[in-house]
Amino acid sequence: MLQRRRVAIATMTSIAGLIAILVSIVLSVILGYADIKLQVIWDALFHFDPANREHLVIQTIRLPRVFAAGIVGACFAVAGAMMQGMTRNPLADSSLLGINAGAGLVLALSFAYLTNVSYNFILLLSIFGATIGAALIYGIGVAGKNNSSSLRLVLAGAAVTALFNGLNEGLSLYFGIGQNIAFWYASGVSRVTWSQIVYVTPWFVAGLVCALVLSRSVTILSIGEDNARSLGLKIGQLKLVIAVVVLVLAGISVALVGGVGFVGLIVPHLVRKLVGQDYRLVIPCSAVLGALLVILADLFARTMNPPFEIPLSAVTAALGVPFFLYLVRKGGRMER
Repeated sequence: MLQRRRVAIATMTSIAGLIAILVSIVLSVILGYADIKLQVIWDALFHFDPANREHLVIQTIRLPRVFAAGIVGACFAVAGAMMQGMTRNPLADSSLLGINAGAGLVLALSFAYLTNVSYNFILLLSIFGATIGAALIYGIGVAGKNNSSSLRLVLAGAAVTALFNGLNEGLSLYFGIGQNIAFWYASGVSRVTWSQIVYVTPWFVAGLVCALVLSRSVTILSIGEDNARSLGLKIGQLKLVIAVVVLVLAGISVALVGGVGFVGLIVPHLVRKLVGQDYRLVIPCSAVLGALLVILADLFARTMNPPFEIPLSAVTAALGVPFFLYLVRKGGRMER
């Protein structure tokens, strides 16, 4: 009975979230420095006129950015949910554990040393950087006797993130790539193009499908590794596969819009409050609500003080930092 109720709640949450995403997409296209009428949006979609300035704004700026916001929101939320389930660490998030910073550092190195490379190669570099960040955090976090401490991992993440950010600033000064580095720090979807979305979408779909396939195993891991072993799961191989999925989702998101933080921390906690610990429900709901959160955050960022935009990372941090402090205050316990 309880499981049926949670499935019903998850279904209603997903449907309501998808409807809210559609409404948010329309609002994101309408609102901005220059508001656009609904009829113009219809014409831009089905009777596109390249000589019409408003049609160009819709097709080349507003639609790509709202789709990018939805993709990265879903990616970060699902990555956070899988990390929290796999490690049983309620403070796990790609921004807090150095994964975003690692991807950002390798992107900065690519800006400095590489030219005329394909966007797919940039995505691979971002995933590689995310892997470096994750490996360092894991190595530092498990060292010593108290290797299960959630706060220890977060502190290690803060230290590695500070190191990578310092290296980013050094690269920025030495190679004169401050504008590209500023893009990563500020985070934003204003520069996203359809071609970049085309490159990212297959990675996004593959990562999301793999996350859904692994959702039952993540649920078992979240209960405890002893239970997982008793059910015949190969813990080491399973964690490696989950880690690869997390790194892909986080890496492509950083390559697309920069280091957006706290989405993977906030959304999975809220979802587990609604649907419980079954990750077959948590992951799809996290994808929907994560997409909605970032779309709304981007809408707020560019309509709060037009024509100027607030960095997207600042908006998510304003939401995430109080939530993080709340979790630390309550001892970082996972919802049940």
